[in-house]
Amino acid sequence: MTDKLANNWTQADDRMVEAALRQGASRRDIMRLFVAGGMTLAAGGAILGRASSALAATPVKGGHFRAAGWSSSTADTLDPAKASLSTDYVRCCSLYNRLTFLDETGQPQLELAESIESADAKVWTIKLKPGITFHDGKALTSEDVVFSMKRHLDEAVGSKVNSIAKQMTGFKAVDPLTVEITLASANADLPTILAMHHFMIVADGTTDFSKGNGTGPFKLETFDPGVKSVVVRNEDYFKGPVPLDSFEYFAIPDDTARVNALLSGDIHLAASIKPQLLRLMEGNEGVESSVSTSGNYTNMNMRLDMAPGDKAGFIEGVKCLLDRELIVKAVMRGYGEVANDQPIPPMNAFHNADLKAQSFDPEKAKSLFEKAGVLGETIPVVASTAASHSVEMATVLQQAGSKIGMKFDIQRVPSDGYWSNYWLKAPVHFGNINPRPTPDILFSLLYDSAAPWNESQYKSDTFDKMMIEARGELDFAKRKALYDDMQVMIANEAGTAIPAFISNIDAKSNKLKGLKPNPLGGQMGYAMAEYVWLES
Repeated sequence: MTDKLANNWTQADDRMVEAALRQGASRRDIMRLFVAGGMTLAAGGAILGRASSALAATPVKGGHFRAAGWSSSTADTLDPAKASLSTDYVRCCSLYNRLTFLDETGQPQLELAESIESADAKVWTIKLKPGITFHDGKALTSEDVVFSMKRHLDEAVGSKVNSIAKQMTGFKAVDPLTVEITLASANADLPTILAMHHFMIVADGTTDFSKGNGTGPFKLETFDPGVKSVVVRNEDYFKGPVPLDSFEYFAIPDDTARVNALLSGDIHLAASIKPQLLRLMEGNEGVESSVSTSGNYTNMNMRLDMAPGDKAGFIEGVKCLLDRELIVKAVMRGYGEVANDQPIPPMNAFHNADLKAQSFDPEKAKSLFEKAGVLGETIPVVASTAASHSVEMATVLQQAGSKIGMKFDIQRVPSDGYWSNYWLKAPVHFGNINPRPTPDILFSLLYDSAAPWNESQYKSDTFDKMMIEARGELDFAKRKALYDDMQVMIANEAGTAIPAFISNIDAKSNKLKGLKPNPLGGQMGYAMAEYVWLES
């Protein structure tokens, strides 16, 4: 914004127009005044445009925000260590904080921590910001951090990041606001690791998580697992009170129903909608989409310890039969990009761009299926709307298979219970992996021999050793070389076919403001409630 225009218009005048818009003056009324004062339509339009943009970027306090995700379960939890669904992440982000968080560029920023320092990337000293309190009034101290971190190492807790936390071998509360964490070996990624949703800080000694007692921007009002949650603004939030009065979150598993709820005005945001449903929004000026590309993917998992995945040639044959270009173009309507059967997306600095995606080659696939002795057999493939695009991807595979004498029987199952009954268990099924910020986190969660979410039961001592070696390697070039080789190993040896990275599309009311992309996933990395506001 300029200090002074040729027509002597000043910033104070800009603010006067902005205030008039805020108080309900129409654009036509203001333009009429401009013209009456001798201003040209072009100059008046420019001033009005600036004032409108400034008004749109100014958070408005108040309002009850209602949003719908796509999955929920009676196992929904407010324990950040156990969170596994996006709905869990959204709720936990509204109640708790992490020591760090990732900004829009994927860089770690300080949240509860005032500083994080280490001379050798092995012993880390973390100083906490003073004056932060939990919802029940208790002051945040280093003992809370030590307790929160140690929980992940307790097998009885069932933390989803147990395998990642195992590298943390020592915890010490140096003083009330200083914590020392010692790692088994150097890892420069610790500030990024601490930004993961599971590492949110809870009060020392917490065993009952139904109250959601955190330091976060909202306090819990109601929580009914598998149904909904309602939270209200925390007036004592250490960053300052957030704009929204309250936030209600629930799931509408059916994609069309979720969009219709938005169109009817029942909700302000429908998370993760299919590109095919964007046409329902066409012509409706009250809604718009928010697209983010952050490494989300749906993969086809073939367990290496079960038939047919244990037969040499079968998995490679499937990878040859997946028409990746068609999946991106037809299934995702162009909202995605071809992937190369490993989980590091192209926007990540450690992505192996030299590893090319498997070409669509039905004849090679046929030869491989013959080698595996499965050509002509009927192979069950479990798919569900719970795993985005999985039914459509299975259909693409089925149609390609029918042309070479390979039969894939799509067993479509309900979204309710899919993640507990079929994911990780069925011989051939689909996963849906949310973005993770570093290769080490993805590998530790999904491909380490002891990984809790090892979807194809991939076991490799060599891979495990390389993962630990890369974790402690502080030279970027050497670390990337290790990660490049590990991506090749996953693409060639694991039973996970990753045909495409999916662009996440959240559909929202145009009254919802402040929503931005985040590398941790849609809905601003699931932390949207803290940052958005409702236009009055």
